[in-house]
Amino acid sequence: MKWGTKYGPEYVNRLYAMVRRHLRGEFRFVCLTDRHEGIRAEVECRPIPPLDLPPGSPERGWTKLTTFSDDLVEKYGLSGTALFLDLDVVIVDDITPFFEVPGEFLIIHDWKRPWRITGNSSVYRFELGRHPDILAKFRREFDAIRKRFRNEQAYLSDEMQQKGLLKYWDAAWCASYKYHCIPGWPRNYWQAPRIPAGARILIFHGVVNPPDALAGRHNGNWRRPLPAPWIAEHWRE
Repeated sequence: MKWGTKYGPEYVNRLYAMVRRHLRGEFRFVCLTDRHEGIRAEVECRPIPPLDLPPGSPERGWTKLTTFSDDLVEKYGLSGTALFLDLDVVIVDDITPFFEVPGEFLIIHDWKRPWRITGNSSVYRFELGRHPDILAKFRREFDAIRKRFRNEQAYLSDEMQQKGLLKYWDAAWCASYKYHCIPGWPRNYWQAPRIPAGARILIFHGVVNPPDALAGRHNGNWRRPLPAPWIAEHWRE
C-alpha cells in the first residue's frame, strides 16, 4: 500500500523487483494506492478502499485494514492467498516459504514486547475476502477500538486471536534492522550492520528507512549505525 507522499514510486518499484528475484513461480503484485504515477507497468495499481474514518481522526496505520475489504474481491477480482509487505522492507532471501507455511493468518511476532500477542504488520499473510468483518467492525466501533488499541496491528492481532487463527512467522525470517542488524553499544561505533542468520526480510520500523541505512544516517535514533553498503545489493530495481 502507498498513500500520501512519504514514499515515492521507487519504493514500489524496488519492492516488486525484490519479490521477482526472491519468489519462485508466478504471482500478481498489487499496490493499493492514491498515487500511481511513476510505478512500473508490472504492478497492478488499484484505489485504496474507503476506510470511513471520522474527519480529523489520527491515521496510525489503520488504512491497512482495508486489505480485508470486500472491494478487493468484488471490484478488483483478487482471490486466494495474499502476502502483505510494507513498502520499506528489504528482501534478502527466498520468500517462497512464506506461502508454504500452514495457517490462515500469519504475522511477525513483535520483538519489543514478546510477552504480548501483538504482531508487527510489516509482513502478514491472509486469505483475500475471508474476513470482511474485521473492517466492518472497525468502521462500526471505531471510537471504542482506537481507545483500546494503539494502532491497526494491535487490533488485527487481537481479532485474529479471538478467531483462533493468529500464528507467527519463524522468528528468524523477519529481522528488525534496528534490533537485529545494528550491533549493540558500543560495538555499533566500529562494527557495521549485518544480515542476521536465517533472515529473509529486513523490517525498517521507526525513523530509519533503507536509504538511511545505506548512508549510515540515524535520524535521531540512539542506535547510531555505520553505513550498510550491502543494502544496495538488495534494495534495487
